[in-house]
Amino acid sequence: MKNFVSVAIAAAFSAFVVPGSVAGAAAQTLNLAVGAPVTSLDPHYHALSPNYAVADMLFDSLTAFDAQARVQARLAESWKPVAENVWEFKLRPNVTFHNGNAFTAEDVAFTIARVPTVPNSPSSYGIYTRAIQRVEVVDPLTVRFHTNGPYPLLPVDLGQIQMLDSETHANPLTEDFNSGKLAIGTGPFRVLSHRIGNRIEYGRNDAYFGPRPHWERVNYQMITNDAARTAALLSGDVDFIDQVPTSDIAKLRGDNRVQLSEANGLRLIFLALDHSRDTASPFTFDNDGKPLPRNPLRDVRVRRALSMSIDRQAITDRVMEGASLPSTQLLPPTAFGALPDRTAGRADADTAKRLLAEAGYPNGFRITLHGPNDRYMNDSRIIQAVGQMWTRIGIRTSIEAQPWATFVARAGRQELSAMLVGWGTSSGEPTSPLRSLLATYNAQRGFGGSNRGRYSNPAMDAKMEEALRTLDDTKREALLREATTLAMDDVGIIPIHIQKNIWAMRRGLRHEARADELTRAQDIQPAP
Repeated sequence: MKNFVSVAIAAAFSAFVVPGSVAGAAAQTLNLAVGAPVTSLDPHYHALSPNYAVADMLFDSLTAFDAQARVQARLAESWKPVAENVWEFKLRPNVTFHNGNAFTAEDVAFTIARVPTVPNSPSSYGIYTRAIQRVEVVDPLTVRFHTNGPYPLLPVDLGQIQMLDSETHANPLTEDFNSGKLAIGTGPFRVLSHRIGNRIEYGRNDAYFGPRPHWERVNYQMITNDAARTAALLSGDVDFIDQVPTSDIAKLRGDNRVQLSEANGLRLIFLALDHSRDTASPFTFDNDGKPLPRNPLRDVRVRRALSMSIDRQAITDRVMEGASLPSTQLLPPTAFGALPDRTAGRADADTAKRLLAEAGYPNGFRITLHGPNDRYMNDSRIIQAVGQMWTRIGIRTSIEAQPWATFVARAGRQELSAMLVGWGTSSGEPTSPLRSLLATYNAQRGFGGSNRGRYSNPAMDAKMEEALRTLDDTKREALLREATTLAMDDVGIIPIHIQKNIWAMRRGLRHEARADELTRAQDIQPAP
């Protein structure tokens, strides 16, 4: 199969013909292909970037993020604090759902109540509603959120929550969203059909309150094989792709029949480690292959050894072919709350070996590193590279790459010892990864929803929570930096790099590249 796809790409590069102008009537359908599978159309089921991108085409949130991850108005026209613990939002008038029902403050209250109750959610959106103690409906177009003390991030958090109709979604099941029955929002498109893991067909919502999309229909295909995705673009089967394979960037950049759209991203690729067990971790063994009686990953010296053995620059240069920024923190150093002086540094195998010896593993041990093979750019190649680097310091590493759906289910059940995952920070500041990836898991409070390794650091939690209560931006940023430093020094996770976002399209289109990497049909237009 791989050989066939390679031949297909070669043929497509030589035979690709750019169609005529996309401005004509025949070009009212957009065919695009994405590299990551969408796991649900329920906008509150699984906090995952591909799901959020799809939800952002069907639904709307009160606030939203522009291409540079700055908060802007959407279903809310304005907002302001009216007391230390109360925010008032004024809603946009004359907005209707796809079925004609009016959008009102009652729908906001209903949605906020629903979010933390979604059953079997593998990564809950409850983190974005936990600060809200009560929703007060003042009138049909005015809603007040009563919070547990000062909470400056409410407009940011509400940009993650898509609004539902209190009547249509009174007894919602995730399965009914996936079938299309309940995939009814206020967004610029509506669902025509959905084949899970394969494609979604959209029709334009001509009653949309915002700018009307150019496309009458959108075929949103999921092509997780990198080579096949590029081949589909070059053969003319699709007009637009995301997650351009790094091996194809140079060729596509030099081909005047296609064009690239690029932005520095906010997606962190990192390793999560098992912090949940003091006793044996499921995939750690001694050098004879016998399970270790105690979990070595609970020792910070082991975690530091694993981190400092990774040559991040080599992964960026050789695996990512320049399409990433090596990192040992959560965000790019210029982001709000990031650590401006924390650089990735060089790999240090000698110090790593010394730390292992101090921790009681002078001869190392064995471990299995798990990861997906169809979710992130070069994901399986990254874990292969990390495995080789760990093996060089005496941690004999086996690699197991699986389809995302299988892998993420196992990771969510804490069945693994070390795993590669990613996190996209749409808000452009560190409260999102701190709360989701590193905060002590607490389902009631909405913390740690994607904390696969169940890392817990009470000192970090305290700093983070203090930041969440601090209205002054300068003081809040300092607290966020303190919280991040505590988690990174303790190696709660092992950052590897931050992805660059690269899309490709046929000539005749233009695209607004987004820092949050979302692939949305409304961001693609005919070139002027």
